[in-house]
Amino acid sequence: MAYLLRLPTFTDKRGNLTVIEKEIPFPIQRIFYIYGVDDSTRGGHRHHKTIQAAVCLHGSCIVSNNDGTKKEDFVLDHPSKCLILETRDWHTMHHFTPDAVLLVFASEHFDPNDYIFEPYA
Repeated sequence: MAYLLRLPTFTDKRGNLTVIEKEIPFPIQRIFYIYGVDDSTRGGHRHHKTIQAAVCLHGSCIVSNNDGTKKEDFVLDHPSKCLILETRDWHTMHHFTPDAVLLVFASEHFDPNDYIFEPYA
């Protein structure tokens, strides 16, 4: 099941510093980001092999997840929140604020055969 991590963040009068060092539970093979999203829904899939970690660096969005037994919504509204999506997690991303930037780390390189688009029954 998908779960949230709280990334270590250090704050002082100069601002904030959030660190991603050993928190991601897999070797990172691919990094991408999503931004400029209108009222569309993104995602709508799960993977055979890929595990992902999503951080909304700016703005916010909602990730709706279904692992086949449990459905849950995650609000990504702070850059210290990191959502881990396992292979069984069929997910959509929606309700992006106009300024949202969603950064995603993936455990695998892009492979179109890794995607499962059919939602759970």
